[in-house]
Amino acid sequence: MRKTATQSKANLALASFFSADDILIRQDGVTRNKLIRDMLNLMAASHGITETDDYYKAVIDREDASDTVVSRGIAIPHARLDNIQRPYIAVATSQKGVLFAEDKPPVHLILLVLIPNDQPALYLQIIRAMTSILRDHSAAQSVAQLNSAEEVMRFFERGGMVLPDYVCAADIMDSTFDSLRNNDNLKAAIDCFIAKQLSEIPVLDRDGDMVGIVSAGALLKVCLPEYLLWMADLSPIVNFEPFTNVLRNEQNTWLSEILSPDFSSVQVSSPAISVAGEMTRQNTSTCYVLNGKKLVGIIDLPLFLNKIFRE
Repeated sequence: MRKTATQSKANLALASFFSADDILIRQDGVTRNKLIRDMLNLMAASHGITETDDYYKAVIDREDASDTVVSRGIAIPHARLDNIQRPYIAVATSQKGVLFAEDKPPVHLILLVLIPNDQPALYLQIIRAMTSILRDHSAAQSVAQLNSAEEVMRFFERGGMVLPDYVCAADIMDSTFDSLRNNDNLKAAIDCFIAKQLSEIPVLDRDGDMVGIVSAGALLKVCLPEYLLWMADLSPIVNFEPFTNVLRNEQNTWLSEILSPDFSSVQVSSPAISVAGEMTRQNTSTCYVLNGKKLVGIIDLPLFLNKIFRE
């Protein structure tokens, strides 16, 4: 018997959001936009959705802004909508694949998700529920070989894909980041700041544990003797050249000497609300995500706002 999915709950299976009636199989030779339109029409037939034109525009606008290919062979197009009371999901498969992004291979498994605007975390929870599929690069193609909507439905039911209780730091973080070692010198930091246009850089020890951050402000303090910082007017010493000494010593000044051991951090499994709380308490726009002491990701404020309120 199909369950009614009104909102995400603890241990709620992903398959409880749809049934075989919401699945299109072997959608070969169609464009991305045509497939999305067909999936919305399927939702309309199954659930009485009437505003498919508005929903179509919302999904396509979101897709054009940033494609939703989340893994090799899988796409999860979606839209957040004001006038629906519960999530809707439709599924499609394609043996030959559908091109969702010009710079990425065609996808073979597509989940179209319509999300109520007051359930902003649902999309991230669905992605995490599909973790087992996302790790297996051949899973999407395997599902696309199935011969009926009922077989596809059984795949999701057997897969044990359960929505997590909450969105955690791992769901939001950027796992691609720049870092320095505490035995790097000042020159390496200056080069990194210039090349990457960063305001601060995490510093790791030789074991990969995060030991602090080095900021652009810390570099300026290295340039200026401390007594100068107490002077409101530096114009009388306009000819003083503090930067010359820095250039002479940048290869012999180590980050371990200038890094700050104080930084905002959460553990990888911490709920998203903890990220917001930590940023607020520390009055910072960057939060580092740790697994034990190992740095595994970074969340800055624009990324956090996009993931929670827009994606």
